[in-house]
Amino acid sequence: MKSWFVINTKPKKEFQVKMIFQEAGFNYYNPVYESEGKVKPFFPGYGFLFFDFPGQYQLVRFTRGVKRVVGNREGPIPIPEDMIQEIKRREVNGLIELAKYGEEPEVGDEVEIAEGPWKGLRGIFKKELSDRNRVMILLSYVSFQGQLLIEKKKLKKVAK
Repeated sequence: MKSWFVINTKPKKEFQVKMIFQEAGFNYYNPVYESEGKVKPFFPGYGFLFFDFPGQYQLVRFTRGVKRVVGNREGPIPIPEDMIQEIKRREVNGLIELAKYGEEPEVGDEVEIAEGPWKGLRGIFKKELSDRNRVMILLSYVSFQGQLLIEKKKLKKVAK
């Protein structure tokens, strides 16, 4: 019976294994994300393969780059289709997108800078700029008031 299974790949072989299975006509899913301009596997060392167990198990198990099919003594453990679809729903243009610091701030929210040289400073989210990657926040500390332009991904909304 065909089902989704988790494949454990050899180190840094996720993309090679994906190519081999896709060229062989298998449905292989390797979720990816972008970091520092590079596309990286979302689950390093793992991928999802749709195949018939036990019919295709030996073929899958001994494919170049595959370390093992994740399972227990009874065999590989199938993954529900809706689990795969839930991961795919988080994709934007083929890349997994997750909020880095939780809920995205909106205009008027108190925010804290979460990374970079301004880390720890708090302010009020004033507006998004046209490129949607940068925002303006109003800072107000002791005797200093000012505005700061910063990348949105470096902010986190302050919980009330």
